[in-house]
Amino acid sequence: MNQDKNIAIAQKLLAGIGGGQAPNTLAAMFAKDLRFEIQGDNGVLPWIGHKTGRQAAADFFRDIRVMTEPVKFEVEDILGSTDRAVIVGELATRIKSSGKVNHCQFAIILTISGDTITRFQMLEDSFDLSRSVRG
Repeated sequence: MNQDKNIAIAQKLLAGIGGGQAPNTLAAMFAKDLRFEIQGDNGVLPWIGHKTGRQAAADFFRDIRVMTEPVKFEVEDILGSTDRAVIVGELATRIKSSGKVNHCQFAIILTISGDTITRFQMLEDSFDLSRSVRG
């Protein structure tokens, strides 16, 4: 079943993130022509916006580790369909530059083809996160 396989891919990604895998190792799970999308206040945080290519994923994992510190990352559910996995949860992130902690719910939508993530969409309150960065 593709649903189970897609859930397993999402779990593998989460395990890699939680295990501190190198950004390029994590990015290897993504397609070379990845569509990377996090809506928000473009220009404040380097990972906000629409980007393409596997390097966008590597940059995201690197930049988020440099600029933030995880306080809480709780996965509530992982849902699967024939071509997607959706990770739903709650997170709290400390912005290193300001010390402020941002709390929000999130959904990460992974579009998957074969064993490769072709689209990464993260839905969170990135506007509030941007305000925390500004101080």
